[in-house]
Amino acid sequence: MKETVIQFGEGNFLRGFFDWFLDGLNKQGLYDGKAVIVQSRAGGKTAGLVEQDCKYNLYLRGIEMGEVKNEHYIIEAISRCVDPYKDFDAFLSLADNPDFRFVVSNTTEAGIAFDDNCKFDDKPCLSFPGKVTQLLYKRYENGLGGFVLLPCELIDSNGDELKKCVLQYADLWQLPEGFKDWIINENKFVNTLVDRIVTGYPDDDAATLHPDDKYLDAGEVFHLWVIEGDFENELPLKKGGYNVVWTSDVKPYKKIKVRILNGAHTSMVAGALLSGVETVGECMQNDLVSGFLNRAMYKEILPTIGENEESLSFAKAVFDRFSNPYIKHQLRSIALNSVSKFGVRVLPTLLEYKEKFGEYPPCLTMSLAYLIAFYKNDEPKDDESVIGKIKNNSIAEILSDASLWQRDLSGLTVLVEEYYAVIEKSGAKGAMEWILSK
Repeated sequence: MKETVIQFGEGNFLRGFFDWFLDGLNKQGLYDGKAVIVQSRAGGKTAGLVEQDCKYNLYLRGIEMGEVKNEHYIIEAISRCVDPYKDFDAFLSLADNPDFRFVVSNTTEAGIAFDDNCKFDDKPCLSFPGKVTQLLYKRYENGLGGFVLLPCELIDSNGDELKKCVLQYADLWQLPEGFKDWIINENKFVNTLVDRIVTGYPDDDAATLHPDDKYLDAGEVFHLWVIEGDFENELPLKKGGYNVVWTSDVKPYKKIKVRILNGAHTSMVAGALLSGVETVGECMQNDLVSGFLNRAMYKEILPTIGENEESLSFAKAVFDRFSNPYIKHQLRSIALNSVSKFGVRVLPTLLEYKEKFGEYPPCLTMSLAYLIAFYKNDEPKDDESVIGKIKNNSIAEILSDASLWQRDLSGLTVLVEEYYAVIEKSGAKGAMEWILSK
């Protein structure tokens, strides 16, 4: 097959997400192209993948529409790997092949960042956008067409941010104005949103079935890729049966994901931990916690953001995902930096509910009381100054501290004090019973 995709990153996520798409399209006869992986960091693990002929086993397991699924794939979408730290010329030579059309990346949230210490003659630049700029300049010199760049990093406007960094490098390195025009006019930097839990090498029976596969990968069945633009005629993902959305704006989909999936996690985590529950799966098996989450979702979150086919379908999928028996998602990992997460994931819904319905939502407000109780009485993992402010101040002082919430929440003081008193008197479980009875 032709090599048509340049993939920055060899980690678990892309191998359990994009490479699964690509492999499926090839095997369905809908596409004819493989990916070349560029190792994104020095000391990465592409050498071991090459030893396996760039093939590996992938298990996708979970619950879909109430049905338990356990799917096994042999992924053969990768043609070869390039380590730019050991063979920079091989990396740059990727710009010579006119068949390359797509650039896909997942270099962590910190990957799309401008570093002014990078130099044009570095072999290679340490930063990911720097490497992209080096590759694009060689492509420009060759007189070839540009790429469609599909970053999968979990930051806002990931395509726009990557383009911004590339143009900053063009300025820093004083590259020709014609190159900058070519970047803007001949390349498409696309904003995307990705969603799939990929847990990596499994610690169960799947590992015993493939003892020689060091790159065995595992994840959940659910997947979503929202892409600004429409390249279905070139990359027929929807025709291939994948949950891909071509759209003019990623933002509404991100709002749905953050408010529903992340909001559900953050709204239940403190109360669940204080009730002695340790994993998301256990939450779904616990009548109290699952009842609390169900009410928060269907009586508070969805009515606030808008109940439509997309949001209802996503919420249903979230409950299936949370019940996935194959994923042990620890609540304490979700609880990391809960104050900042609450401010982004839950608080906007809580305040919009008040504006829309004239009163504060009971479960989401109780989740704020639980959060304060968790920080005061448990062992939260967060910035020490944040922990100190909550441990050492009254509820009124905590809620009026705009440095914690990016706004003054004094209007919630009386209600949160009432809910907090119930937690102190009746315990976390008793408070959950009380709020569900309201």
